[in-house]
This record gives sequence, C-alpha cells and structure tokens, in this order.
Amino acid sequence: MAFFSIESNSVNIITEGERTGQPRNLFWPWCGANVSLLALSYGAFFLGFGISLWQAVVGAVVGVVLSFGLVGVSSLAGKRSNAPTMTLSRAAFGVRGNVVPGFLSYLIFVGWETILVSLATLATGTIFTRLGGVPPDVARVLGFVIAVGLTMLGGVLGFSVIMRIQKWLTLATLLMSAGYILLTISNVDWSAISKIPTGSTEGFIGATIFGITGIGLGWVNSAADYSRYLPRSVSSKAVVGWTIFGASIVPIILVIYGSLLAGSSKDLSNAIAMDPIGALTTLLPTWYLIPFALVAILGLVGGAILDLYSSGLALVSIGLPVKRHIAALIDACIMLAGTIYIVWFASNFSIPFQGFLITLGVPIAVWSAIFVADVVLRKKDYVESDLFTTQGRYGSWNFRSLILLVVGSIIGWGFVTNTFAPWLAWQGYFLGVIGGKNGPWAFANVGVIFALIVGFFGHILLSRRKITLQERAL
Repeated sequence: MAFFSIESNSVNIITEGERTGQPRNLFWPWCGANVSLLALSYGAFFLGFGISLWQAVVGAVVGVVLSFGLVGVSSLAGKRSNAPTMTLSRAAFGVRGNVVPGFLSYLIFVGWETILVSLATLATGTIFTRLGGVPPDVARVLGFVIAVGLTMLGGVLGFSVIMRIQKWLTLATLLMSAGYILLTISNVDWSAISKIPTGSTEGFIGATIFGITGIGLGWVNSAADYSRYLPRSVSSKAVVGWTIFGASIVPIILVIYGSLLAGSSKDLSNAIAMDPIGALTTLLPTWYLIPFALVAILGLVGGAILDLYSSGLALVSIGLPVKRHIAALIDACIMLAGTIYIVWFASNFSIPFQGFLITLGVPIAVWSAIFVADVVLRKKDYVESDLFTTQGRYGSWNFRSLILLVVGSIIGWGFVTNTFAPWLAWQGYFLGVIGGKNGPWAFANVGVIFALIVGFFGHILLSRRKITLQERAL
C-alpha cells in the first residue's frame, strides 16, 4: 500500500487477509497519542486541587492506569470481532439505538481534536513571540497550518498512514521531551515543594478523577479502531497490556514532572491556566525554542490524528451516508472553526477545557462502563452480520442500555460541580446529600465515579441473561 493512499475500510469488518501484526504494535499509536507535553501542564491542574506532590503522584498513577485499563479491555472487542468500537457498541445498544452513544462519542472526539490543535497553535504563537521578529498572530497562523495539516494527513488517509506516522511522532517527541526535562530540572525547588501541605481526601479524589476523565477515559470509544487489524489468535492479555503500557508510561512521568515544576513556581502554575503549553517555554533557553515548538506540535498532533480518524468512523457509524475519509474531512472543518474560536476569541483556555471534560465526561463514563461490561460478559465473538441489520439478534433499539445511559448521566451530573460557564451551573443538583455545592466534596467530581459504577454494574444486572441467550443461539 502506498504511503499516501486512502484507507478503504470504514465501519465494516476487517477481512482475514488484512489482519496482521502483533499486540506490541499497539504501543506506537497509544504512546504517540499520549506523549504530548500537555501532560506536563496536568501537573499544575492536579496541584490545583489543593493536594501535595505525593498525592499528585499517586493520583496520576491510579487515574491514568485505571482509565487506560478500560481502554485495554475495550481493545479486546476489536481483536475479537475486527470492527470499530462504535460498530461493536451496537451489540449493547441496538443497531439504531447506538446512534445516541455514537453521537456523544462524536462530540468528544471533535472536542478533543479541537483542543489539541488549539494548544499547538497557542504554543507556537508564544514561542515565536519569544524569539522576536514574528507577530503573535502570524506565529499562531503558522502553528495552526502545521498542526491542521499533519492532523488531516493522518486522520483522513487512515490506519496505515497513522501507524507509520505515530511511530516517528513518538520517537521524536520522546527525544525532545527528554531534552526539555534535562534543560529545566534545575528549576525544581524541592524546598517549595516540601512545603506544600497534604490535601484533603476530597481533593485527592478530585485530582484522580480529573486524571481519569482528562487522560484516558476519552479514548475508550476508539479502542477497537486500532486493535481491529490484529489477528484474532493473538494473546488477549498482550493486547490489554501493550495498550495500558503504551498509553500510560509517558503521561505518568510527565504529570509527575509537571507537578514538580508547578509546585516550584506559583507564577508558572498560574500561567499554565492561560496557555498550558506556551507557559512551559518560560523555563527554556532561547536556542531550544524551535525544537520545543516542534515537540509541542508533534506531541499534540499525535492525539489529534487518532481523534480525527475515530470521529470519522463515529460519524459514519451513526448513519451519515458518506465514505470514512469524507466524514473525516467534515470533522476537520468543524475542528477548524472550533480552533479559531479558542485561539482568537476565547479569553481563557482552561475554562472551556474543564467545562467540556466534566459535562461530556459523565455520559461518556456511563457508556464506557456499559461497553466494557458488555465485552466482559460476552464469551464468544460478536455475530458480525447482525451488527449491520435491525433484524438480527442485537435488535434495533436496546432500551435497557439507553435508559441506563440516561439514569447514569442524571446521577453523574448531579454529583459534579461545573462553574466554568453560566449555562453549566445547573449541574451538582444532588450535592446537597454530601455537603452542598460549597462543601468539601463539591469539586471532587465524584459523579464520574458514580456514572462508571451505574453503567458497569447496571449493564451486568440488566443484560447478563439477554447476552447469554444471544450466545446460546450461536
């Protein structure tokens, strides 16, 4: 296959002859998607919950590994039936009923790809402004063009190109990230860090939940999109293990190091809220700014490529009658508009970012838990033909799963606080049970955990017998 050829597969089942590779190949797309320097800024966000360094370290490890554990289990579905995630989700929600979680997944994909490209654009503007001679808007346009171009190249052309690009993006970003750490480690002030008091249990849980929703949870709905090209005979444990390892190892290291930097400087921590990547350049010598610009853009683009690719698949899966690459182009246009708004019109990055994560994070958490429970409950492969017809064993609408999605979202939103925009202030209506919107649990966002619990155990209780009957007919 030529490097620049467009992938012909869409939401269909991958044929036997195309199923190649080993579980270790999953390391590259998942590491490339999560090697972004944005994880350094997450260190400041973690400490923003009023916790100490050791709490941030534990929260980062637990939040990242748990969330990517869900991604790893979801990857098994792709290996077992060689179809994209949002096609396999039809087994749990019905062929037509799956349009609901499919649309939610589409929104979070487009949201994330917009955020990542926006960050690359903002960082480029900051870097070239420091270098001098380039007006900020001109520098931002330059970063915008590079980030959008690379994202569209991978996301539109598809799987084969993504697997090649992600390997080189990962290697380049790892090398440059190591350079950043070596050049800035002298800024770590252990005296200042040691003075950070131990935070409350509520703050620790809130930071951990932020790690779950902000780092790994948003990838569950794309997990099978990359494992679907693996032979069904490969080890399931290896699929899960390589997914977790590839996706987790770099974010954990970068979040911890970011916590060290943010804990050493209150000014840096505050600056990250306005420009999460660009603020990190203030610690660098001028000669490293160009390499830093490259690593910032490449690291962010690695995640944006996967989001754009999977958003195209999600759009086709909910019924848009176009080819996958056309759907990806449509998503790219939406991404362009969103990036322009965030970069040139929004006054603060962290406000729309955290508001977006919390609001969509709750229903996505419910769906993720339902999907993972469905994968765990099924002992046999999906009946591929029935995923594409309303007359098959999976039916047209699975109202049990849809009602569970609604109930889980209502409960989850009731236990999160979202003050990042006036139109989101309605959330948190159940917080009175645990101290109110100004109480100790107000900003822990435990609603995400409740949403996961409702989705997982609810699906097991409501659908175990139905799945057993479906598999007896095989």
